[in-house]
Amino acid sequence: QVQLVESGGGLVQPGGSLRLSCAASGSISVIYTMAWYRQAPGKQRELVAAITSGGSTNYADSVKGRFTISRDNAKMTVYLQMNSLKPEDTAVYYCNANIRDLSGWYNTYWGQGTQVTVSS
Repeated sequence: QVQLVESGGGLVQPGGSLRLSCAASGSISVIYTMAWYRQAPGKQRELVAAITSGGSTNYADSVKGRFTISRDNAKMTVYLQMNSLKPEDTAVYYCNANIRDLSGWYNTYWGQGTQVTVSS
């Protein structure tokens, strides 16, 4: 069984920073692309940033220059460093990963979500 567990959300003032972490665990053979999505109230879930197993990254236009995605393959963990946060960044942030397990099955997994609130 594969699990993704997120941490690091919270309340921060505009202009502040937060770092999200997401650790994968379980019967994992290979982790391919890892990503962060977010969903604000009343809106669709959207891609924030993604990183391949080789380290290539892509970002939503709204977060370019402010957010940085990274990963530690040895720890099976992906991070999202969020700087210069704005109220419109308020959302539930979800970790996502494409994983092949030890049985050979390939699936997309989601974390439980972590709330990020940007407010004064």
